[in-house]
Amino acid sequence: MCGIAGLVLRQGMTPDSGTLGAMLHALGHRGPDGEGVHIADNVGLAHNRLAIIDLVTGDQPLHAGPATLVANGEVYNHIELREAHALVCQTGSDCEPPLHLYRREGAEATALALRGMYAIALHDRAARRVVLTRDPFGIKPLYIAEVPGGIAFASQPSALLAAGLMRPVVRAEAREELLQLQFTTGAETIFAGITRVLPGETVVIADGAIVERHRRAALPTGAPVPMTEEEALARLDAAFENSVRLHQRSDVPFGLFLSGGIDSGAVLAMMARLNSQPVRAFTASFDVPGAADERAAAEAAAKAHGAQHTIITVTEAEVWRELPKIVAAMDDPAADYAIIPTWFLARQARQAVKVVLSGEGGDELFAGYGRYRSAMRPWWLWGRRPRATGAFDHVKNVLREAPRTWRDGITAAEAATALPGRTRLQAAQAADIADWLPNDLLAKLDRCLMAHGVEGRTPFLDPVVAELAFRLPDSLKLRGRSGKWLLRAWSARHVKGAQPFAAKQGFTVPVAAWIGGVGDRLGPLVAAQPGVAEVARPDRVIALFRNAAGNKHRGFAAWHLLFYALWHRAHVEARPVEGDVWQVLGG
Repeated sequence: MCGIAGLVLRQGMTPDSGTLGAMLHALGHRGPDGEGVHIADNVGLAHNRLAIIDLVTGDQPLHAGPATLVANGEVYNHIELREAHALVCQTGSDCEPPLHLYRREGAEATALALRGMYAIALHDRAARRVVLTRDPFGIKPLYIAEVPGGIAFASQPSALLAAGLMRPVVRAEAREELLQLQFTTGAETIFAGITRVLPGETVVIADGAIVERHRRAALPTGAPVPMTEEEALARLDAAFENSVRLHQRSDVPFGLFLSGGIDSGAVLAMMARLNSQPVRAFTASFDVPGAADERAAAEAAAKAHGAQHTIITVTEAEVWRELPKIVAAMDDPAADYAIIPTWFLARQARQAVKVVLSGEGGDELFAGYGRYRSAMRPWWLWGRRPRATGAFDHVKNVLREAPRTWRDGITAAEAATALPGRTRLQAAQAADIADWLPNDLLAKLDRCLMAHGVEGRTPFLDPVVAELAFRLPDSLKLRGRSGKWLLRAWSARHVKGAQPFAAKQGFTVPVAAWIGGVGDRLGPLVAAQPGVAEVARPDRVIALFRNAAGNKHRGFAAWHLLFYALWHRAHVEARPVEGDVWQVLGG
């Protein structure tokens, strides 16, 4: 896990080392173990390293003949690639095999061969081009922008802003998405002129311009494949064991984020199967009575599997103290309240490990959300499309203008992923995997962990697991009121002490309770922020915060405005975020 950045200019131009240095500095938290720079002809590459594999000789940039590579992430099948292709490597780095494969097979074939999470930049001096590629699920981020003389890219948009390559101009359409959905969709970010390299996309740049694009799909095409439950369970066990085994490849200590839910419980059980030493597990709980934090289930699972278990309690006082820094980490904004426990878990985990596995992707691949059941029903049986309403549809007259285009990106994803042969369930899953997964869940995991120098790994988001899970019969995903049926059945056999068919408790961060307790004080501060005042009526914002407690819709809307106020201050106004919420918003 690292940070990468670069400049690809027109022929005859030379990248400025000061600009590359500014991007390196802005990405320093992503790679505190070292840095490297490559400048040749019209191309400059920069790399911050978080050393995970090959601690001694794995520094980047990596070179092979006329090709140079920098990468952020892990190529889990690097050992298999060396053996299958008889690659002669100079280092033990997992990122060197892609460099040699590119020289032998080309960009598109190389991308198809990789199994991992990655954002890679490769400079081919012989062909006078730079190739950027991102993993098919979008686990690792990568952003590009047109700048004077060519193209700039970086692991985070904040690096492009910090280097003065772009100005922080907010796109109104993306702001509307953020307030309604809590994340933004598609290639365009909330910053005008900064775009995402899409999940699975390979971008070729020559002479300072993009000349080619192609994508590797994250999901297989076609209808579900008929199979019995026993056959599916056997195939799942083999695929999941293989994935977790590869995701544990590391030269530094690793652990697990354990929520107590089915997904992380399954990862725990498989890690316990594969390791002779106790799994190091980390769980978050809250100081609000009755908060649905799954602590009891996590404790039971950890004890049953002999894990070395650490539980942290996230307190309201800590949240108000740390929230400006937490939000500032989300430069590509996702107002998911799960950023709060993820931040504190990463801070705790870094004291013992440098890598954590987590259960992201289980709900999307095995159909765990209630909205999938609704999507399968026709409208006359109370079916409805996912994300039919946004946060401010339930709270009227707070925003100056009623949101109108906020669902356009989701609609476009739904149309693009409803391929011939797919069931309604598969289409709903694919739409979530296109935008919600990379731009909310994975962005949260990346930014909160990278802020503490911790690498996050997601064994469900693996091509082998996805090939099986996505093409399961619908009946092995949803059955009655239970989602993730096959994963539940697997857990019943392999997760000790689990109750996988019990009613889902859910994981809820008590932001409404926290905001409601200080709403009279917090509301006027949020209402006065320039970013909020531009889009919302101050008197209605104050009233919203005053009445946030006890109503999930008001609490959710208030949280979105609080997030946006802090985010706008950090990334648009470029004002300091040192201090607690009261000091930052009142300063």
